[in-house]
Amino acid sequence: MITLYGITTSRAFRCLWMLEELGIEYRHEPLDFRGDDLKSQEYRALNPNGRVPTLCDGELVLWESMAINLYLADKYGRELRLWPENHEQQARAYQWSFWVMTEVEHSLLTVLMHKRVLPEEKRDAQKVSRNEGLLRQPFAVLEKALEGKDYLAGDHFTVADLNVAAVLSWCKPARYSLKEFPNLSNWLNRCLDRPARKRAQK
Repeated sequence: MITLYGITTSRAFRCLWMLEELGIEYRHEPLDFRGDDLKSQEYRALNPNGRVPTLCDGELVLWESMAINLYLADKYGRELRLWPENHEQQARAYQWSFWVMTEVEHSLLTVLMHKRVLPEEKRDAQKVSRNEGLLRQPFAVLEKALEGKDYLAGDHFTVADLNVAAVLSWCKPARYSLKEFPNLSNWLNRCLDRPARKRAQK
């Protein structure tokens, strides 16, 4: 039995989405990073970093949401075509998964925190402005990459799209407009309209 630890309002969401896409049986342990759930000795034995998500699949214990999703797609998602079909497309899946973490996630999370999540007295408008500006370059890169294409690593939805879309799903709650990036916006809507994504966020 696969077990995934973490709540949907954490990076565990992207792994829950993948598990729902795969349609395999799993157990969800919604440990909340905002309390003491991650401090227990039992959980630290699984993930000494004290973070979520953590995946347990038989004897394998795996951290890091992108690693988890790449593993799940490779092991369980080949028939569903969630794992790209050749080495070139697999390389794209790695590229875009690492790219979104290094080029987008921090800035977009900062915008979300300082526009919507943090208490008013802790929000910093300068951080919002600066990071909204920083996001324009990577979003322009993704916009160009999607010219004439529906998906990032082939002609169908794969783990590459899921991993990037899961991060960019923060654009809506962060109230970051994508009007000047129509290819990106249309692609993101296609990804987020998938039934598995909706099930993962219930």
